[in-house]
Amino acid sequence: MTPAVTRPGPVLRTRSLTKRYRGGTAVENLDVRLERGRIYGLIGRNGAGKTTLMRMACGLVTPTDGEIELFGHPARPGSGPAQDDLRRLGCLIEAPGLELRMSARDNLHLHRIIRGIPSPTLEDELLGLVGLADAGGKRVGEFSLGMRQRLGIAVALVAGPELLVLDEPVNGLDPVGVVEVRRLLSELSRERGTTILVSSHNLPELYQTATDYLIVDRGRLCRALSHAELAERCSRRLTLRCSDAPGLVRALEEMGAGRLSVLEDGTVRLLDPPSDREALVRGLVARDLVPTTIAEEGQSLEEYFLSVIGSDPRSGEGTEDIPPPAGGRRSDPREEEESRDQSAAR
Repeated sequence: MTPAVTRPGPVLRTRSLTKRYRGGTAVENLDVRLERGRIYGLIGRNGAGKTTLMRMACGLVTPTDGEIELFGHPARPGSGPAQDDLRRLGCLIEAPGLELRMSARDNLHLHRIIRGIPSPTLEDELLGLVGLADAGGKRVGEFSLGMRQRLGIAVALVAGPELLVLDEPVNGLDPVGVVEVRRLLSELSRERGTTILVSSHNLPELYQTATDYLIVDRGRLCRALSHAELAERCSRRLTLRCSDAPGLVRALEEMGAGRLSVLEDGTVRLLDPPSDREALVRGLVARDLVPTTIAEEGQSLEEYFLSVIGSDPRSGEGTEDIPPPAGGRRSDPREEEESRDQSAAR
């Protein structure tokens, strides 16, 4: 696989990026910046604008307004990124585009030839990388959903992209496959400097994979934060108050209760609280220390996500929300417009 090239500056930057369809707005005034070698988890409910953002980044959809910069090069007005820049990225958006009558190896061979890559060993290297080494000669039409996802990731890696865009890459994978994809993405980021933009509804898995997070809702960026910042917001902490604050601190240290901090009002916060709270209280009482307050702070990733975007449910399972015409059958104007976008790009 061709090594990713490290160059200065952000890989992707958008300013006031907007995409409108006849039925509504999918992305509105979106500003994002992706730095090299980072893994960005794109989080949002169905209809938030995630897939539309990815399509615009990959040149599959033309923005209505705003600016998009790929590898430091502004996109052409009224069009998408330049073809030379698009060759430096790989993507898997929604269902992989595979030739079902061909074998997995032949699919990769086809994409290698299209990309003009001379390496004859690339197919087997990629098949091994995504866990399909023993299925290279099998027709893709006989593959399970998870196997097709793996092959789709391999296709996205054919050119050794500097930017990898993956929409729900673990969809259909078993737990072993999910772990393997996580390891692969971490390796690409760490060892090759590949920048990765990945969306998933599996928030716990995304939490283990990403180095940074972009939370979007209704086409807008709600929050951008690093893994450390998210961990701080989602960490579980135990807050204790006692009339003898110094004694409480000494007792907790003697009991090996973990890291702690003392606030100005004497409140003690356990940053890594033990799971057995009752045993903790018994230990304090045995030392003649009776906490006047014991409270748990922090939240899960799902709780934090809902606190950022609000919990109102929205329709549009699996698609960007474009409302149907009043009194009529739902039509999807995106398909017509995206077809025109892609035709213009060609």
